[in-house]
Amino acid sequence: CPLLTVVSVLSPFAPTDCARWCPLNSRCVNATACRCSPGFTSSSGDVFTNRLENCDDIDECGPPLAVSCGKFANCQNTEGSFYCECSPGYLLASGAKAFRNESENTCQDMDKCQQKPRLCKGHSICINTQGNYTCGCPPVLELNLSDPNVCSDVNECTSGQNPCHNTTHCLNNIGSYECRCRPGWKPIPGSPNGPNNTVCEDVDECSFRPPVCHNSTVCVNTVGSYRCRCRRGWELKPGFQNKQMNTTCQGSWLSDLPLLLSSQGLSNFFKKVQVLRRDFKPALAQDTIQGLIEGVDELLQTLLDLEALPRSEQRRVAANLLAGLEDVLRNISQALPDGTLTFSAPAGTDLSLKVQEQGDRNVTLSLNQAKMLLSLDEVHESSDSGPSVVGLVSTPGMAKFLAEAPLVLDHKQQAVLREHKELLGEVPPVLLSGVVSAFVSNKDTQNLGSPVTFIFSHHSVTPGPTQKVFCVFWEHSQDGGGHWSTTGCRMAATRDASTTCQCSHLSSFAVLMAHSHVQEEDPVLVVITYVGLGLSLLCLLLAALTFLLCKAIQNTSTSLHLQLSICLFLAHLLFLTAIDQTKIKLLCAIIAGALHYLYLASFTWMLLEGLHLFLTARNLMVVNYSSVSRLMKRLMFPVGYGVPALIVAISAASRPSLYGTPISCWLHPEKMFIWSFLGPVCVVISVNLVLFFMTLWILQSKLSSLNSDVSTLQNTRMLTFKATAQLLILGCTWCLGLLQVGPAARVMAYLFTIINSLQGMFIFLVYCLLSQQVWEQYRKWFRRARKAKAESEKYTLSSRAVSDASTPNTVGSRSAPTALP
Repeated sequence: CPLLTVVSVLSPFAPTDCARWCPLNSRCVNATACRCSPGFTSSSGDVFTNRLENCDDIDECGPPLAVSCGKFANCQNTEGSFYCECSPGYLLASGAKAFRNESENTCQDMDKCQQKPRLCKGHSICINTQGNYTCGCPPVLELNLSDPNVCSDVNECTSGQNPCHNTTHCLNNIGSYECRCRPGWKPIPGSPNGPNNTVCEDVDECSFRPPVCHNSTVCVNTVGSYRCRCRRGWELKPGFQNKQMNTTCQGSWLSDLPLLLSSQGLSNFFKKVQVLRRDFKPALAQDTIQGLIEGVDELLQTLLDLEALPRSEQRRVAANLLAGLEDVLRNISQALPDGTLTFSAPAGTDLSLKVQEQGDRNVTLSLNQAKMLLSLDEVHESSDSGPSVVGLVSTPGMAKFLAEAPLVLDHKQQAVLREHKELLGEVPPVLLSGVVSAFVSNKDTQNLGSPVTFIFSHHSVTPGPTQKVFCVFWEHSQDGGGHWSTTGCRMAATRDASTTCQCSHLSSFAVLMAHSHVQEEDPVLVVITYVGLGLSLLCLLLAALTFLLCKAIQNTSTSLHLQLSICLFLAHLLFLTAIDQTKIKLLCAIIAGALHYLYLASFTWMLLEGLHLFLTARNLMVVNYSSVSRLMKRLMFPVGYGVPALIVAISAASRPSLYGTPISCWLHPEKMFIWSFLGPVCVVISVNLVLFFMTLWILQSKLSSLNSDVSTLQNTRMLTFKATAQLLILGCTWCLGLLQVGPAARVMAYLFTIINSLQGMFIFLVYCLLSQQVWEQYRKWFRRARKAKAESEKYTLSSRAVSDASTPNTVGSRSAPTALP
């Protein structure tokens, strides 16, 4: 046995006839040889004598032996031996675990599902297979992809594998599903609630008791749900939203308005309104409205204490009453049944209402003095599921409080008046009709797609040549008052006793007549302008020729005079010949731009004149004025022509359409565009005034320190005179033009026209006729002209004498006898 072999090798006391060195798994044969135990072998064979040999295990299951264990069995090698066993999932018929060879093989399939019932987990089913098993699922379950031994539930609700009716919603269960009614639905009679044949219908929550909505609202049932909207005559409470399940509303009444003034009439009216509010019930809305109309009618007849107040306060009370009355009627009217209703009061206050859920979208409401036509499609809010309310209320008593309110025309009507040279007179407008207010259930009616038509009946009137008829509405102001306005309204037609208006919004409306007057040109001013400018043109032309041709006086000062004369000459000439050329808009705009540039250039040269005069006065102590001359020569042309060009370029680029008006080719007064001319003019006048007073101060200082230098004295006096003339020429005329306002406007217009039209004559007088050097030059030119004329006459006489001397003698001999005695 192997144990004896090991002992024989290791023990020194073994018999001497057996080798002591035999390795493990061997036994000795004799003193020199060993043999491997069964199931082991060495490289030299079974018996070996080499002490270095080892006995290794023989793998009977592998090649070359490859022991066959038979079907459904596997060979298992062991140390020095082997055995056969059935493959996983199989067992020997005898129940043994191993066998030696194929002849002993009785392996057969075993039922794993019975031996290990927990192989498949959850709701899965174990299925035995040949040598193995699988886990299956019931029809309503499916294998879990992450664990094939587990079955998961199939969600029929998300997979679409359910036949639930569209009035139900699917609820998934383990291995099944249910068809349940949705919230706000219930099974129809005879239908179960759960099986796949369940059919449901809407639940009318508005029929529940107690009510589901707040008592200030009305329940509106919807498919599968409900909404709560404010009761007719109520408005949304702050912090809540309309048409929600938790909507809460509150009443809106005139008594909520602040008591504007201490008035007994208003106090009594508000007390009556409070009674109406206390007793208000939706079923009695018609009586409430009748009481409110009578209260307003009585109020407007008894407000005698308000007539003593200023007009502005009267308008503020009336405007607040109008606004509050519209809101209250809008709310309470929603409690009325469908149809058209009319309410009247003794003093003429009338109300016509139309309430409808559906029907004709074109609505016509009529009162004694007014009629309204509108389309509900334009004024009905698309998100409002309530009824449509249209109302027209006439309050003749409001006229005495609003009659003399200011009238504001829109831009188009103002432009039409200006085009015809007309202005609204200072006489307050006259209301031809009563005041009517229009309202609908939708408060947002400021910009309607199609206009609302109003037909007003009023007393017969024929507008005179200075009277205009306007369709107006009351425009509320921030202080609670307001004014009449024509914005968004136009007069479609007018006859003696009827006027048709069309407006793009809803408010309080009326027809009024305003006085206007035509801006007629004063013929005296026209004559003064043409005569004065004609004389100025002649004087400017003579002055320019003088500055240009008179070499003795040419210096920096005369250069300034020359440029000023040229600019004024061109500006006045263009003004006289082209200011009225308004037929062609482009030509008129070009003329206006040219006048803008020429007059700005004239004022720029006036500014340079004033600056040069100041610098000259400051440097009187210096005999040589070269520094002043050099400075002015560098500045005058870039400033004189560049600055006006820059201003005109910016103005034309920003507002090109405002060059030229319907009346004249000049700057349009809209959008303050005229200040692109008046602004620089005011700056020039202001600077020239400052320079003038500084020059006077310098000259006064100079005159107080006179010496024997006569030329200096003469220069100083001349500069003083020229400074005074400079103020007259350059500043005074246009200051008068800016002061044509108020009662003195006519006087200022005459002064401005006379002095400004003669500006050229003043320039010629001051700078030419009052200049000694110019007079000397004129005398030279005059002597030169007389000498040339005398020489021309002498030459003519000489020529005639020569001609007479060359005449034939026959003439002389023929007349000689008569000369002799």
